Amino acid sequence: MRRAGRRPLESSTRSRITRPTPEASYERRRAILKEHETYQKGWLYFIANDPRVPADVRAKMNTYGLPKDEFKDNGGWSHQIYVREARRMIGQYVMTQNELTKKKPTPESVGMGSYTIDSHNVQRYITPEGYVQNEGDIGTPTGGPYEIAYGSLVPKRGQADNLLVPVCVSSTHIAFGSIRMEPVFMILGQSAATAAVMAIDAKIPVQDVPYAKLRERLLKDGQILSYAAEPAAKAEKTKAKK
Repeated sequence: MRRAGRRPLESSTRSRITRPTPEASYERRRAILKEHETYQKGWLYFIANDPRVPADVRAKMNTYGLPKDEFKDNGGWSHQIYVREARRMIGQYVMTQNELTKKKPTPESVGMGSYTIDSHNVQRYITPEGYVQNEGDIGTPTGGPYEIAYGSLVPKRGQADNLLVPVCVSSTHIAFGSIRMEPVFMILGQSAATAAVMAIDAKIPVQDVPYAKLRERLLKDGQILSYAAEPAAKAEKTKAKK
């Protein structure tokens, strides 16, 4: 049930079917949601009951079940799916893998992320040799915390002057695979709110918020905008003392 490497050949992820969602009608979206539900319930049933699954795995799975105290009006099943990635703004600055891996400096930091660049498979298919193959999986370390640019939260000049976007940030698919973590959204949300107040008070577009003043306020409020890695020798010394 697993291939060599870090990813299972089977999982609760139903690849590809959500691709039409952004432009789909509400009726079509409900159908996509139902297909996810059908697939995941079928997958859970398979793991718990199919004789091809090892007995110890089936036994363990049969100790689990849907929550009795949640979603009572929907048979214990969530009404919504977890949407990891959707459309993103193309803003004044686009975050890429180069910024995350520190190959390129990030201008005007308003927060930091650190999670691995991670994305699920794009599709699962059968090779000409008859093997199941996953395609599109990403799992790349960033090499430590990285900075996120203020320009990735604001639109290009002339498109909108009163909008800040701390979730669907201006970034590539690869970069968003790390930025997308909820704690990062909280960090960027705080910075976006601070910038919004400054723009409103000064009656200026969000693109014109003076970064020096924004940075000063964010640091005063406890935001961490940069990180200098501890030298290896010092880190080992500190570790030895512990």
